[in-house]
This record gives sequence, structure tokens and C-alpha cells, in this order.
Amino acid sequence: MDPKAAMRSRMHPKYYLDSNIFEREQQKIFRKVWLFAGLKTQLSKHNAFITRKIAGIPVVIQNFHGELHAFENVCLHRSALIQTEPTGCRPLVCPYHGWKYDDKGHVSHIPHCDSIYHFSDTQKQFFKLREFSLRAVGNLIFVNLDNHPLALEEQFSPDFLVSLESSSNSYDSEVMATTWTCRFNWKLPYENLRDFNHITYVHPKTLAKAVTFLPSINEKLLQASAQELPDTSPFALRKEMCTFSFGGKDADIPKMQRFAWHDLVQRWGNENAYYNWLAYPNLHIASANGGYSFTIENHIPISPGCTNIEVYRFTSRKKQPPFKSSSAVLLAEMHESKLVVGEDVKIMEAVQAALHTGAPHPTQGAYEGMNRLIERWYHTLMETENGL
Repeated sequence: MDPKAAMRSRMHPKYYLDSNIFEREQQKIFRKVWLFAGLKTQLSKHNAFITRKIAGIPVVIQNFHGELHAFENVCLHRSALIQTEPTGCRPLVCPYHGWKYDDKGHVSHIPHCDSIYHFSDTQKQFFKLREFSLRAVGNLIFVNLDNHPLALEEQFSPDFLVSLESSSNSYDSEVMATTWTCRFNWKLPYENLRDFNHITYVHPKTLAKAVTFLPSINEKLLQASAQELPDTSPFALRKEMCTFSFGGKDADIPKMQRFAWHDLVQRWGNENAYYNWLAYPNLHIASANGGYSFTIENHIPISPGCTNIEVYRFTSRKKQPPFKSSSAVLLAEMHESKLVVGEDVKIMEAVQAALHTGAPHPTQGAYEGMNRLIERWYHTLMETENGL
């Protein structure tokens, strides 16, 4: 590869603009991989549920006497949503005509079945909601929509799963959440999160004032990213994808602020550090205060130029819940997220607005080796019939 060409991005502007490519992403990535779907702390009671739309498919995750199951949230009768709220606690009963479902997704009761439906017992045995694979990693719930899902351990490395489990087990059950609807493609925030160089310029009065992030060059990644993938089999593509998720300490916080509420929670870890976890393709978790509280960002593709960012804020577990100021603490934490995420949203919407099909491919620096590796994988997946 020509040295100059080696530093040009593989990402043609069409990958951020084209609706056909967006649908291809849904089929080849989002309906194949494990995706974050919620928190176990939201599902502590029998019949507690959360609803999601994952790769365009409505999903309900519900607690049945302590067991969690994920079903397509669409009644088999007239295709109404069964659970209509984002969260709640009620049996799995469709509000349209009262069809009730059990913990296996089977129809357990149809009002007036004999008199107006005339379904036989044999017919009713085949009425079953589509169930999706579900795995909990600590307090994090992941769902896979594929009929034959890859193993979670193929998508995430053992070390990464251990770190996720350890940190998420410290999450408190009091959560504040909000959703931003943003005018940019889902790939932009993840590219941005892997770019430490932007922090000085985009967040000079917020994040950059508290933490110094130093971009570094990994020569091994850089050299690998200049070559084409030597193996494009499903096994090789999954193995490559496994390297895209990583987490832990990113930087020291030498002058970390201390607050009174810190003494009221069980801190995760013992370092004054900024922690980051990136779970490909669309989950970001951070602790900007050494494990006293956490932020979750879930980037949900809506269309080529629209992404919802769900933001969750919570402290680590309270020592003696609740303390009186806990709601005020979460409100202050969410305000902090609003400032930093808002700065990222502004710059990414500007990038998306500048894109057009004739735009030049971005020129990349040597520190962008991981972004270049993921671009190589993505380009291979989109431009060939190879899949996961």
C-alpha cells in the first residue's frame, strides 16, 4: 500500500449517509451481535420489565419469579405492543385484547377463547412469542437477536467480561436516565470515544480541566491497519471484533474533587482515576471520579443520520440506602453528563452535516490505529458477503 494512501480512512461518506448500507448494518451487525439492553437493578421484582427497540425490533425483558427472559414485544393476535411503557411492573398481558403470556412466551390465557376465537387446544400450543438469547454480566443485560447467536465470549474477551462484571456489580439501584435524539450516524460517537486527541479542543472547560488524556501511538496496530485482513472467514471476523472492546483505567486524576456523598457509597476500586469501558458496537461506560459513580451511554441507530443516545447516571452502591441528597447528587451528575455529551453532540452533528457523497476520505494520524483497524473490519463486512 502506498504510504500516503495508508493514512487515508477506508470510510467512504456513503457509510454515514446511505439507507441501504444502514439496513445492511442492521442485518450484518446489530442483529448478529450481543447488545446492551438494560440493567438488572431495574428488574428486581417479579413481573418488572423494561422495553427496548433493538435493530428495529421491539423487545421486552421481564422478570418471572427471579428469571429474566427477553421476548419480541408484539402480541401474536393483532401485533400490538404487549408492554407499552419503557419500564414497569405488570404481567405479560396485551392491553388490546387481553392475551396473556407465561414465562416461556406461550399464550396462557385468551379471554372468551371458546366463544369468539374458536382456537383448539392444539392450535394454542403453537402460539409462542419469539424469544431472544439473554446474558447478564454483573448488572449489565445483553440480548442477541440471532437465531443461532455467537457465544458472548467470542464477542468480548475474558478479561473484559471480568472487568465489566466486577465494576457493574457495584452499581446502585437508583438510576437517572435520559435520551438524546442526535443528528449523526451511530459510528461517529464510537470513533470519537476512541480519539483522545479531541478532548483538549472539544472539552477545554469541562473534561479537559479535570483529566489529562494523552493520545499515544501503537506501532503494531498502525502497521496491521495498513494491511488487508488476511482471513475473512466468520471465525476470523469474530476474533478480530473481540479486540474492539476494552476497558479499565484511562488516566490518573491527580486533583480529584471529593464530595461528602462519597463517604456514603461503596466505591469501586481505590484509584483516583478516570475509567472507560467500550463495548463494541455501541456501549460506553465511564467513571470520571475513581469509581464513586458511573455513566452509561448507549448509542442506538435510528437512521443513517439519526442516533439516540441513552444516558444513565448512578452512584456506586449506597452503604445505607437511601441518603436524603441522593436525588440531588444524581441530578448534578446528569448535569455534568449533559455538558460533556452536549459538546460531543455539537461537534458530531457538525461532522455529519458536512458529509456528502463526494466528500474526501478523512486523513488520519498515526495515533488512530484502533479506529483504522475497526474501519478495516467494517469495510470487509460491508463490501463482501462474509458475515459473523
